Amino acid sequence: RLCLVVHSPVEEQEGLPTMAQVGKYNDLVEHIDITKVHCLNQQSDKSWENALKQGPRDMDTLFCESDTDEQMLLHVPFNQVVRLYAIKIKAMDSGFAPKSIKLFVNRESLGFSEASSEPAVQEFDLDFDKHCAGQPIELKFVKFQSVRSITIFIESNQDDEETTRLAHVSFIGSTVETTNMKEFKAVG
Repeated sequence: RLCLVVHSPVEEQEGLPTMAQVGKYNDLVEHIDITKVHCLNQQSDKSWENALKQGPRDMDTLFCESDTDEQMLLHVPFNQVVRLYAIKIKAMDSGFAPKSIKLFVNRESLGFSEASSEPAVQEFDLDFDKHCAGQPIELKFVKFQSVRSITIFIESNQDDEETTRLAHVSFIGSTVETTNMKEFKAVG
């Protein structure tokens, strides 16, 4: 008997794709269900559209800003199941940039008290120079394999400013190929 064991780069790096594999992942902006996105504690004239929608998020003068304090809760559903490899966050002013963030997967209803107290799928303490310039922040790939929605909880900002500002948020990954059961036909 012959037994062949093949180790993939994904297994060798605890579930994370290698940099060579990154090329197969795309910005998932076209897979966001824009009609169902919502953000808690945002200013009405500086809403999530400025940071998330293609077009506005690429303009340096537009941003999403929190309203009554530095916390924001951004819920982003996708129109199909996706795998997330990374998230990109861009902020222009270091003092107002996000610092402590939590990511929740497939949570349709999440408020500030739950986001503060419940464990997240992944948490980050962002460094402005390293993480808030639009470079991909790698996720624990194995924990983001079947994502219908992602909720970003911004708990604090870099300099404890009164509000937090986001200029750009994007999700890097791929769609999950699923079987459409309606396409099957009865045999016999």
